[in-house]
Parts: sequence; C-alpha cells; structure tokens
Amino acid sequence: MMSEAVRTILRADGVVPEEPDHQADAGFLWDFWYPAVRSSRIRGNRLVTSMLLEVPLVLGRTAEGRAFAMRDSCPHRGIPLSYGHFDGATVECSYHGWRFDACTARCVEIPSLTSQDKLKVERIFAGHYPCEERDGYVWVYMTSRDRKAVDNAPGSRLPENMPAAPPLPVFSKKYRITHLECELPSHVDQGIIGLMDPAHGPFVHQSWFWRSKHSIHEKQKQFEPIPFGFRMSPHSPSSNSAPYQLLKRITGEGVTTTIDFVLPNMRLEEIHSGKMWFSSRATVTPVRRDLCRIDFVAAWNLPFLPMFLFRMFGKTFLRQDQETMIRQAEGLRHDPKLMLIDDADRPAKWYFGLKANLIESRRTGVGTVHPLEGPVTLRWRS
Repeated sequence: MMSEAVRTILRADGVVPEEPDHQADAGFLWDFWYPAVRSSRIRGNRLVTSMLLEVPLVLGRTAEGRAFAMRDSCPHRGIPLSYGHFDGATVECSYHGWRFDACTARCVEIPSLTSQDKLKVERIFAGHYPCEERDGYVWVYMTSRDRKAVDNAPGSRLPENMPAAPPLPVFSKKYRITHLECELPSHVDQGIIGLMDPAHGPFVHQSWFWRSKHSIHEKQKQFEPIPFGFRMSPHSPSSNSAPYQLLKRITGEGVTTTIDFVLPNMRLEEIHSGKMWFSSRATVTPVRRDLCRIDFVAAWNLPFLPMFLFRMFGKTFLRQDQETMIRQAEGLRHDPKLMLIDDADRPAKWYFGLKANLIESRRTGVGTVHPLEGPVTLRWRS
C-alpha cells in the first residue's frame, strides 16, 4: 500500500485518491516511460538487469542494434532469464533451454517437447515492455497492461497512442552532455518532493560556490499549469547563486531560467544567456517502494564549463541530497505525522494533486482536473 507518510501528506491537502488495485500496491504511476539503464552498459550480447516499479527486467541489444526489455522471469519455472544465454536474437533460459524472441518475448522453442506434444509454443510469452534509447539511456514503457509473466496477446495490451520517450531539450548542434546518478532509500514520492523543494538549498547545499545560510532572502516566482505538470515561468535566477552571476558577466546579457515539473517524475531546467544555454533533466526513478534513483543528464554549449568541473560540482550536489534523504529515511521509519506549508511546499501539494487526479481520471475515464487553475505567484525565503 502507499506509505502512511504519503497518505498523511495527502490528507493534509484534502486529497486521498481511490486507486485501482494495480496502482494501490506501492503508489507508483504506470503507463509512463522510465529510464532503466545507461545505454553504455549494454554491449554486444551482454544481458543487464534493472528493476522499475518493483518489476525485475532483463535488457539487451539485438545484433541489429535494437534495445529490448523483458520481464526477468521465465514463464516456465520463474528463474531469471538474465542467467541465460543471448545470441543476438533470442534469449535462452538457463534452466530448461526455453528460447524467447528478444523483441517480442514470444517463445520460439521448448527443447523438451516431442512430436507428440500439442502445446502451441508460439502462444507463450515472457513479459515484454517497449523500450527506446534517448540521451544515453534505455527507456522502458512500464505499462500496467503487461505486468503478468505470460502474455497471450501482447499487441492488444499496449496503449493505442503510446508517446515517444521524452528527449532532453538542446538548442545547438554542438554541445557537451554528461550523466550522473545516485540512489535514495525512500519512496519515489519523497524523492520527487525533495527534488522540487525550493527552500532546502541554503541548508543542504551550503558551499562557497553556491549558497550559505547568510544569503537567505525573500523570493517570489510565478508558476503556471502545463500538461501533466507545472512551470516556474521564465525568470532571472537568484542573485545569491554565483554560477548565474558568472554567466551574466561572461555573456554581457541577461540570464533567464525556466523550470518544469512533469509527471511522472521529471524536473527540467533551461538556462539561457544570449547564445549560451544549459539544459538539464532530473528524473526520480522508482525502483522499489523503499528505493528510488535520481537519473540526471545535462547538456550545454558553455565553452568555459569543462566536463570535469561540472561533474565535480554535480556529484557534490547529488551526494548532499543523498545524505539528506538517508537521514530522512531514518526518521520516516517511525511513521511520523508530516505536514506541508504554503508557499514553499505548494509545488509538493500540486504534485500530489496531479498524481491523485490522474489516477482518478484513469479509473473513471473522466478528464483530468489540474490542481493549478492558472498563473500564481509564490513567495518564500531561501
């Protein structure tokens, strides 16, 4: 079931959704794309494993270069298929040699069958999930329609209008790109509201190059609704953040920042100053109900920002967030009562409202109601 901590937050906002059975188990959002593994991990005929939304996956790439994702469980006796052999086209189970087409998960051979057996092998499927490669990740579409290990009609179980995996916005042909990640020992909801929290910076991310407690001052930002999320409208970034001020001095032009949050788990940020730009996407990927992972990718055309320097600072930021979430998990084990305040916690309330309303819309077939009716200005100190 959804954690009591999350339910407490939802009660505080007056919204407790009635979830379908397949979503009530852990509070996950199905029928979305999630990054499973870095593309660079899949080489040759190597099989790699991942877990998304508590579903074990085995991934690989065919001889033609097409990535695939299957449930990591043989429908015969349940042994993980990742222990088996992959020849570039089919995955062979290590227990009894059952073979499955990698791109459809359709069984193509059961070696133990004789000519007297009437079992229709082609009607047996291991669980299969669509996948695409974007920005150095293999993305998997976690559809609730295909959660069972045996799938007798795989094509009919996918949405009719499945969207493409989300790309990272870039604004020139030449740019640098890098990836970072870290695990958080918490439910994905806690990871997400931590990701969008505007008030923790001077305390969690204290450093000479970013902020300190002494730099705290009142801020106000305008937010607006967007499909499946909300946007911090284009604005001049905080004057107490040294990197933004450095960019302004180098380009001699103003700096604007736009930040979006989009369901199920994405925070996108764009920074522009003249022809210079920086784009990033952070996703909080649900692994288990007690574990999630931040997958962070950034691209930029700033000639003065070397890769090693950004990665050093980026790793520092993620480590600080990770240490905070580890400490929070220690407190959440005791099931404390939690609260959200205005205005600094309003984005968290919007997230819970978006999630609850989407689940309700899917249950009833009625259109989704956005918790943010129009542009609104929030104020907080950080």
